[in-house]
Amino acid sequence: MTLAFHDETIENDLNNAEAAAAGRRSTWVSVGLNLTLSIAQISMGAFAKSQALIADGIHSLSDLVADGIVLFASHHSQKEADQGHPYGHQRFETAATMVLGILLLAVGIGMLWSAVIKLQAPDAVQKIHSVALWVTAVSLMTKELLFRYMLKVAKRVKSSMLVANAWHARSDAASSLVVGIGIVGSLAGYPILDTIAALIVGLMVFKMGWGFGWDALHDLMDRAVDEQEVLAIRKTLLETLGVSNVHDVHTRKMGDMIVVDAHIEVDAALTVEAGHDIAVAARSNVMQRHRVLNLIVHVDPWHRPDLDHAIPVVRNAAHDNLQS
Repeated sequence: MTLAFHDETIENDLNNAEAAAAGRRSTWVSVGLNLTLSIAQISMGAFAKSQALIADGIHSLSDLVADGIVLFASHHSQKEADQGHPYGHQRFETAATMVLGILLLAVGIGMLWSAVIKLQAPDAVQKIHSVALWVTAVSLMTKELLFRYMLKVAKRVKSSMLVANAWHARSDAASSLVVGIGIVGSLAGYPILDTIAALIVGLMVFKMGWGFGWDALHDLMDRAVDEQEVLAIRKTLLETLGVSNVHDVHTRKMGDMIVVDAHIEVDAALTVEAGHDIAVAARSNVMQRHRVLNLIVHVDPWHRPDLDHAIPVVRNAAHDNLQS
């Protein structure tokens, strides 16, 4: 049993190391692309007098800060458990997701404020240069490819933080699409559409920031995993030899991992040592099959149905001894 648990620990460490390495690679790719795009969008947006393209460039620039947060959290979440953090540091990822949400909220509010001010003076909106459309087209294709790459990596390593960062890249692709439509309208003789596009981008960014921040807040408040995963963990416990029943299975998220508390019932006639061995086996099975960081098992006695009639006699005898 000790050897099996040691092998399981090694496998988990390898998986964590692979996830961290893949996360760093995908994030550095995102850093390089976003740095290039943000410089091109802001500079060409200023040249072409496109508020929407500048807003899109600022959005890309915010991704650089987001990528820095992801790299920081990815490094710290892999730290070993210590006395102050007995369950490890996985919630660094949850905190990073919350910071990403707050960042997106701030960027979205800034975009909305700027667009509203411009809409109050539509006659002051300048016509834009056609180069803005070409920059937006290149930006749109690049961001969509980046999103697909990052999401593929995030799903392979099962990292919610990397999934959040991938969808952040998709929000950039969607915003570039809106910006492109606004620029086309502006070039067709309706300059106000460029400002309206900037307003829509701001709303999109704000909405996504709210979603990330709200989800991360619930995870920090020990939100349970979905019912399907709880049932799967319960099934694994029941499949362990010696476990007669399972109840009170409680879960809470710890980053991308899960901490579980469960009560298992074993034959009341077994010794304490035998019951302990069953609990160890049940814990090992769950740790091997599910993304569980730790499982606390409480062992309850299970009385065979054919002995139920004898239980009251034993309890009454024990009660009489205490009274005497």
